[in-house]
Amino acid sequence: MKAMSQKITAIRGFNDILPTETWRWAEVEATLRDLMRAYGYHEIRLPIVESTPLFKRAIGEVTDIVEKEMYSFEDRGGESLTLRPEGTAGCVRAALEHSLTYNQTQRLWYTGPMFRYERPQKGRYRQFHQFGVEAFGMQGPDIDAELILLTARLWRDLGLQGVVRLEINSLGELGERASFRAALVAYLEQHRAALDEDSQRRLASNPLRILDSKDASTQAVLRDAPRLPDFLEDESRAHFAELCAVLDAAGIVYTVNPKLVRGLDYYNKTVFEWVTRELGAQGTVCAGGRYDGLVEQLGGQTSTAVGFAIGLERLLLLHAAVHTETESSEADVFVAAVGAGSSSAALLLAETLRNALPDLRVLVNCGGGSFKSQFKRADKSGARFALVLGEDEVKNGTVSLKWLREEHEQLSLAQDALPGFLKEQHTL
Repeated sequence: MKAMSQKITAIRGFNDILPTETWRWAEVEATLRDLMRAYGYHEIRLPIVESTPLFKRAIGEVTDIVEKEMYSFEDRGGESLTLRPEGTAGCVRAALEHSLTYNQTQRLWYTGPMFRYERPQKGRYRQFHQFGVEAFGMQGPDIDAELILLTARLWRDLGLQGVVRLEINSLGELGERASFRAALVAYLEQHRAALDEDSQRRLASNPLRILDSKDASTQAVLRDAPRLPDFLEDESRAHFAELCAVLDAAGIVYTVNPKLVRGLDYYNKTVFEWVTRELGAQGTVCAGGRYDGLVEQLGGQTSTAVGFAIGLERLLLLHAAVHTETESSEADVFVAAVGAGSSSAALLLAETLRNALPDLRVLVNCGGGSFKSQFKRADKSGARFALVLGEDEVKNGTVSLKWLREEHEQLSLAQDALPGFLKEQHTL
C-alpha cells in the first residue's frame, strides 16, 4: 500500500486570505482608493523584487531590517536581489528612473505585499501588505498637514475615529539630530548597565530607536535623558509650529511625543503615528513623516518628500474589532433549476439579468440537486429572491419567484418581465 504523500502547507508567516476575510479587505481597499481619488493622488505599481543595494542605501546597513529581516538572494546572473521590505525606497527609485520628480510635484500611492523575516505574530507576518503614500517636491508643512488630514478622514470613513489617536514630533534636520544623538549617546553610556540588551546593542548603531524601547528600566533611564526638541533650530521649530497650527485649526487632536522616532535613517522634520490600544502591543496602525534627503541619497537631485504607510493586516484587525458584523450576503438573486433543459435555461436567464441589471448579484445553482437542497443553498447565500425554473417554466418562458426574507406569495412571471420587476424591487 502506497504511503500517503505529506500534505504541503503554507510557509510560516505567509498567510492565505480566505473568502470569509476578503470581503472586508475589498471594502477597506475600496475606501482607500476612493480617498486617494478625492485628494488627487495617483497610483503607481512597483515591482516586488528590487536590487539589494537600493535598500542598503535607503534604509541603512545597521538597521534591523537590513541586518536581520530582508529576504535576499542571488539570481542566475549573480546579482543580489531582495523581496521589498518596505515601499518608500522602491517608489523613490521609480520616481528617479522615470524623471517624475524633476522640476515637478508628485502625489503617489501604492499597495501590495512586503516581506520581512521576523517572528510571526498577530498582525505582523513575513509576507504582509502595506498601503503607502509618497508626495515629492513640496517644501512646506502644508503637505505634511495634508497627509495627516487625509489619514484622519480615512479613520472617519472607516468608522475608526474613536479608536485611534495621533502622535507627532519633529526630528529636525540632519545636523540637529546629529547633535542630539551625540548628547543622547554620551548620557546613555553613563547608564549602560541599566539598559536592556537591545538598547545596549543599538547604542552604537541606531541610538534614537532606544527612545521607543518598551523596557521599563530603559524608560526609567530615559526620563532624565536629553530631549530632541531642545536641539532644534529656528527653521525646524517654525516648520513644526505651522504644522501644529493647521492641525489645531482643522480640529485634529494630537499629542506631541518627543520620544517618537521612525526606525529608518532617512526621516527628517515631521514624523507622525496613528496608534490604538485595541491591538495590544502592536499598536501602530499608520506611520510616516518627511524624508527630504532620500532622493539625493539614491542619486537624484535634491527633492523634498513626505509619506506614510499603513499595515493592512493591522488595519483589518482593527476594523474587525470595531465592526464585528460578517458579510451580509453573497447574492441578491439565487436561480434554482430542476428538470430537463432547466440548467442551461437558468444560466441563460442569469446572463439576461446581468446584462439588464449590472449591479444585481445573481448566483446560479450548478451541479444539480433536489429543490430542497437548492433552497438550502439559496437561503445560505443570503439572497432576497429565489428564481425557480422547472420543465414547465422552461416550456412556457416563465419563472417562479419566491421571496426568501419577506412574507409574500410566490409569483409566476414572464421571463421578459423579470428584469423590470427586479429593478423596481432592487431600488426600493
